[in-house]
Parts: sequence; structure tokens; C-alpha cells
Amino acid sequence: SDLEDLHLYATPREQRFRRFASLEFEGQLYMTPHDFIQAVTSDEPKRTKKWRSLSKQELNQILMETPPVWKGSSKLFRNLNEKGVISYTEYLFLLCILTKPHAGFRIAFNMFDTDGNEMVDKKEFLVLQEIFRKKNEKRERKGDEEKRALLRLQLYGYHTPTNSVLKTEGEDLVPRSYWDTLRRSTSQALFSDLAERADDIASSLSDTTLLVHFFGKKGKAELNFEDFYRFMDNLQTEVLEIEFLSYSNGMNTISEEDFAHILLRYTNVENTSSYLENMRCRIPEEKGITFEEFRSFFQFLNNLEDFAIAMQMYNFASRSIDEFKRAVYVATGVKLSPHLVNTVFKIFDVDRDDQLSYKEFIGIMKDRLNRGFRGYKPIQRYTTFKSCVRKELYSR
Repeated sequence: SDLEDLHLYATPREQRFRRFASLEFEGQLYMTPHDFIQAVTSDEPKRTKKWRSLSKQELNQILMETPPVWKGSSKLFRNLNEKGVISYTEYLFLLCILTKPHAGFRIAFNMFDTDGNEMVDKKEFLVLQEIFRKKNEKRERKGDEEKRALLRLQLYGYHTPTNSVLKTEGEDLVPRSYWDTLRRSTSQALFSDLAERADDIASSLSDTTLLVHFFGKKGKAELNFEDFYRFMDNLQTEVLEIEFLSYSNGMNTISEEDFAHILLRYTNVENTSSYLENMRCRIPEEKGITFEEFRSFFQFLNNLEDFAIAMQMYNFASRSIDEFKRAVYVATGVKLSPHLVNTVFKIFDVDRDDQLSYKEFIGIMKDRLNRGFRGYKPIQRYTTFKSCVRKELYSR
């Protein structure tokens, strides 16, 4: 019961990690690769499960079966399934990856490469542990110090000191996102004792699947940009494939209505039925959305900040279909198919004026990028008669 009480002291991300994590080793909680996939594609864990304690022998066996980074693929997490351990800070890092454009991969790599030798070693990567810990420390709720210390032990694997490692000059300077935290804090690593702390962290923490995958079983390997880029691209593709396949039922396309469900799934839209009904009326002929179209749209969403800035700079309060398509390409370099753009318009143009406004689209999509951390509201799935017929024909 004391462990359950810790939930009250946890932030939303910490709560979600604790809810989906299924393993425990020496007091620290871990996700399996399967747990992580569930956490970013499902509302709740598929089954209620207690944290299973791993023995040292079981952990070593899991790590022995971890493939090296050059054997990575867009099925890595699915292939590992329950045979892997992911720490809380690695969970935050993976969440950052899912919402970053490909152009941001180089920035991420350079943030870890603190000595500028075009390679990232294990010590440099472990700086991540301290950076995220310091950010969370600022968000901790006031209360029982003993319980907060126990919560930190669950999430980070060691009792943290109370003195700050990174200097801050006021709450207003604290970055709002974990990506911003990485970007700002790693630049300070060379000018503080943060990097030196990585040695202490490495000696006090157990290896994880990600550390072995990146740096080998002995921790001596180094990660180059090509392997780092491939890992990030594969992870984005894998999560999108899982979401797509959960609706396609083995077919090469998903319906436009299913696409709308996926887009609206993690948003704060109050009346989702109006969006769905609007789309049904305006797209009477179901053509379907391919995976390539689906993936290109989410690559565009990962560039949403650049697109939003372009919209504001040029005062694009409302845009037609052709103007929207051109603005997407100019701002992000992503080409969206005419059918995909038309579908997006039909979903979000609720007032049916054939114009897509900033309010109707960008605000909603920013919620979608957060994947459940800004007031997730489940959407009831409706299946049209045509979708039923389509799936019935396929099953035969």
C-alpha cells in the first residue's frame, strides 16, 4: 500500500510509466519493449499486472540476447517483446524521439556528443540520466520526503542528493519540454561536474537493453550518427506501423474514418462526433489511406512547429487545399498526397467553408503530438456500413 501511495507524488509521465512498467530490479522499475509500445499506442495496459522482480541471472540473460545496434530494424521492439528492460529516463528519451523531425536527429546526436568527436560513448549518454532527474526534481510535489525519496529510487535506481548539479536562475528559465531540457542542459555538461557524475551513475546503475544495444555488452563501443539516425527512424516507423496495423486488419489501407479516429485520439476535442460525421458526409466514397500516406502525415506533424511559425509569419489565418499543401512542403519539405490533404480538410473543416484555419487544425494537432499527456479523452469507434462490408469481404 505504501508503494501505491507513491502514485500521489508522481507527475503525469511518472504515473504513466509506473502504470505500464512490469519489471522491478533492486528497487528500480523498468518497462519491457512490449510495455513501451503499449504505453504509446494504448489507453491503458492490456492486463493488470504486478511488477515482476528480476533476479541478476534473469537480467543478465535478457541483456545477453540484446542485438547490437547494427542489427536494428523497424521491428526491434516487437522482436524483443518482453525480453528487454527500459528505464524511466530512457522512456523519456524515447518519447522525445517519437515527436522529432528527421532534421532534429542531428541536433539530438550533437547534444550527446559533448566532446565533439562525432561519436557518442556510454558516459556521454548517461548524462541523460542526470539531466532528466534534475528536471523532475523541480516538478516534485511537496510532502513526505521519505516517500518522494522512495519514488526517486523506483524511477532512477539510486537515492539522489539534494544539492543541484546544474545551476538555474529562477523557475521561469526552466524549459517546458524534455527536448528543451536536453538541448539546454547538455550544453552545460562541459562546464559543470555533470559529466563527472556520469562515472558515479554508471557504477551505481544496472545496464539496460538500450545501453547494451548502443554500446555493446562491455559498454566500450561508441555510437556513430548513422546508427543513431537509423535507430530513431526505425522507432518512429515501428510505432506508426503498429498504430496503422491495429486498424488495417491486414489490408494495405485504413479507412478515412479510421484515420480520423487516430488523429483525434489524443486530443482535447470536446465534440469528436461532429468531426467524424462531417467527414462521413463529405467523403462518401471510401478510397483508403496507405501506410506511406499515413507515415508522411506524421512526419509532417513532427515538423508542426516549423509549419506553425510559417503560418504565423505569412498571416495564413485560413488556407485552401492547394495553399495548405504548398505551405506544408515549403515549411517542412514533406510532400502530402492530394487525397491525404483532402481528407485532412474534410475532417477539420467543420464549418465547411473549404478553408482550414489555424484554430481548426494546428491547436488540435499539438495535442495529438503529446500522446495522452494533455488530458487524454478516449474516442468511441464508429464503424460505417461500408467499413463492415469491406472487412467482411476481406475476411472471406
